[in-house]
Amino acid sequence: MRTPIFQVDAFTTRRFAGNPAAVMPLDAFLPDVTLQEIAAENNLAETAFLVGGDGDYQLRWFTPATEVPLCGHATLASAAVVMERLEPGRTSVVFHSASGPLTVHRAGAGYVMDFPARPSERITPPAGLAEALGVVPIEVYATDFNYLAVLESAEVLREISPDMAAIARLDRSAVNVTAPGDGRFDFISRYFAPAKGIPEDPVTGSAHCMLAPYWANRLGKTEFRAFQASPRGGEVICRLRGDRVELEGSCVFFLEGEVEL
Repeated sequence: MRTPIFQVDAFTTRRFAGNPAAVMPLDAFLPDVTLQEIAAENNLAETAFLVGGDGDYQLRWFTPATEVPLCGHATLASAAVVMERLEPGRTSVVFHSASGPLTVHRAGAGYVMDFPARPSERITPPAGLAEALGVVPIEVYATDFNYLAVLESAEVLREISPDMAAIARLDRSAVNVTAPGDGRFDFISRYFAPAKGIPEDPVTGSAHCMLAPYWANRLGKTEFRAFQASPRGGEVICRLRGDRVELEGSCVFFLEGEVEL
């Protein structure tokens, strides 16, 4: 069996930046164990599997270690594959996912995704978090999925070198770290998810579903230009719209071919 594969750099306008995702259109979803083996073989932060039908697509996301309920950059990459390769000229697409229907439409040279917001609650810093990050956060917030550690400055955020084994032992699957922006960005962030097989994710769309509500409350506005300060780096435009977040970014194709299963 041969099936197409695309590798796309998401949330960037230049190759070798942003977050690479594999996108694989299928006639029907393969067994879960096979999808997980493919994602492990691809060894990218995410592999997206698409199944078309009635104009919309079913979409699932796998890291090298597990299936996840929401992934921004692989959704952005999937939209680029649909609108630029599978159905050229199409201007919008709806993906049905574990997080509900996700709509993506063209916007100039990029795409805008409509995702559910993930508001967080301020909590007492959990035991081990500061030690794992190597810095004491000024505030800590949490959802059912992630911790959000707020640091005092972009400089501090850029310089941290977390203990990944300690991060993986925390009782949330990932730690989102943020600070006020420098230069032209409203805020910057980094995202660590070693428990999901991703020590540091290059650019994390879903993390901005948590970041946008936090920074809206802090800055008193609803539109932001954000930068994820991983070694590859990437830019995300965020707009808080009630209980939804619009995430805008661009994509660059890197690889197109087939895999044999």
